[in-house]
Amino acid sequence: MPANAYKTKIGKLIQETRLSRGLTQTQLSEALGTSQSAINRIEKGGQNISLEMLARISEVLSSELVSLNQSGKINFRVNGGKKLSGEIEVKTSKNAAVGLLCASLLNHGKTTLRRVARIEEVYRIIEVLQSIGVKVRWLNDKNDLEIITPARLKLTEMNIDAAKRTRSVIMFLGPLLNQYKEFSLPFAGGCDLGTRTVEPHMSGLAPYGLNIESTSDRYNVSVSKKKLDHAIILTERGNTVTENIVMAAALYDGTTIIRNASMDYMVQDICLFVQKLGVHIEGIGTTTLEIRGVRNINKNVEYSPSEDPIEAMSLIAAGIVTNSEITIKRAPIEYLEIEMATMAGMGLNYELSEEYPARNGRTRLADITIKQSQLHAPKDKLHSMPFPAINMDNLPLMGLVATVAKGRTLVHDWSYENRAIYFTELSKLGAQIELVDPHRVYINGPTKWKPADVVSPPALRPSVVIFLAMLAAPGQSTLRDVYSINRGYEDFANRLNSIGADIETIREI
Repeated sequence: MPANAYKTKIGKLIQETRLSRGLTQTQLSEALGTSQSAINRIEKGGQNISLEMLARISEVLSSELVSLNQSGKINFRVNGGKKLSGEIEVKTSKNAAVGLLCASLLNHGKTTLRRVARIEEVYRIIEVLQSIGVKVRWLNDKNDLEIITPARLKLTEMNIDAAKRTRSVIMFLGPLLNQYKEFSLPFAGGCDLGTRTVEPHMSGLAPYGLNIESTSDRYNVSVSKKKLDHAIILTERGNTVTENIVMAAALYDGTTIIRNASMDYMVQDICLFVQKLGVHIEGIGTTTLEIRGVRNINKNVEYSPSEDPIEAMSLIAAGIVTNSEITIKRAPIEYLEIEMATMAGMGLNYELSEEYPARNGRTRLADITIKQSQLHAPKDKLHSMPFPAINMDNLPLMGLVATVAKGRTLVHDWSYENRAIYFTELSKLGAQIELVDPHRVYINGPTKWKPADVVSPPALRPSVVIFLAMLAAPGQSTLRDVYSINRGYEDFANRLNSIGADIETIREI
C-alpha cells in the first residue's frame, strides 16, 4: 500500500476515535501541545506522523490506535547502583480512580474527576465505559477527566477485550443492579495471584435481589427487587466488596447498614464521592457504614481522589533499597503510619513534615524524607492485616526493605495463595530467599545485589519489587514486559529518573 494511503487510513482512524470521545480538533491539539491545523492535516492524511506522536495521541484518546506487533512488549533497562536524591510527588490513587470511574455510572449528570492517574488500568475501564455509551474525555494536562453517563447504557456492546484485562469491571455490579433488571459482565482479569471469586460480591449484594449465573466466560446477572430487613455483614473485610455495596446502597430507596466494612483508602474515596452525589453516609473511616440512598442521581459534581499510599510506599522502598536520601511529597500518611513505625523499629531514619489535607478535604498528607540508615530484621514477622495495619499491597514492598536489613525476616503473605512465590525472583538479583510455602518466605539480608535479566511476573506489586531491586543492583539489568507496572503506576520510570535513577524504556516492535 502506498505511504499516502497509510497516512490517510491512520488519519481517518484518529478522527473517528476523536469524534467518538466527544473531542474537537482544538481540544485534542491542546492536550497534545500542538496546533489545531496540525491535527487537521494529520486527520486528512496530509502530514507524516512519528511513532512518538501516535503513542501520545493514543494516550490522550485512551485507545491503542495502531498495534505494530501483537507480541510487542515494553521493557525497562535499568543501570543500577546509583544514589537517588531530591523530591518526588505521589500521584493520586490507582485503586480510587478505577472505583470512582465505576461509581460515575451512578450519576446521570456530569462527573469531573481531578488529577486521575494515567495508567493502563484506568485506560481499560475508560474503554469499557466508552463502549457502553459513556462519554469520557481528558480535559487537560493536569489529568482531569470528564464523564457523562447516558440515560440508558448499551450494555450489550461492552468492549469484552478491555473488560477482561481488568478485574475492576466487577465493580459495575453495585452501580447497575438498581438500574437494570438483567445484564452480563465478562470474567474479571487483572493480576495473576491465584483464584479470585465473585462469591463475596454475590453474598454482599444478594440482599438487594442480585443473582448471578456463571458461564464459561461471563457472569449473567438478574435482579429481583428486595427490601432490606437486616444489616449486611461481611465475613471478610474486602475493599471492592465494600465499594460495590456502597454503590448499590447509593441508589437503594432505603437505609443500608454494612458491618465489618473496609475502612481502607479507596473505600473512603468512594464514600466521599457518593456523599457529593447527595447520598447520606455515616461512619466513614469505621467498620460500620449507614447509608441512606436516593432513587435517582443527576448532578454536576467534581471530586479529587487522594494520593496513592502504595505508590508512596514504593518510593519509600526505592529510597531505602538504594540507601539514598529522598523526600516523598504528598504522602497519605494515615495509610502509612504502621509501615513507617515498623520500619522505624528496623532502624529506619526518616523525617515527617507537618500534616496537611488532601484535595478531597479529608485525607491527611505529609512529606516524608528518607535518611540513609543501617537496617536490621524486625523482631516479629512481616504480615498484612486490614487497615489500619500494614496494607496487603505494601507487604511485598516491606519484603523488599527486608532484603537490605541485617538478619532473617519472615514474610507471611496470607491473603494471596501465589504472591509470596514471586519473592524468589529476587534471588536472580542476589537476594537470599527461602520459600517455606506459597504464603511464606524467609529473607536473609543484607543483600549483595547483582544485575539480571528478568521477565515481569503477571502481577503488579511483585513486578514493582523486582524493578526497584534493580535500582540497587550495580550494572545493567533488564525487566521485560512491564505492562503489569504500567497498570498501576503513571510514568514511573521517567519519574524515578527525575531523582537520579537511570532507566531506559525499550519498546519491542
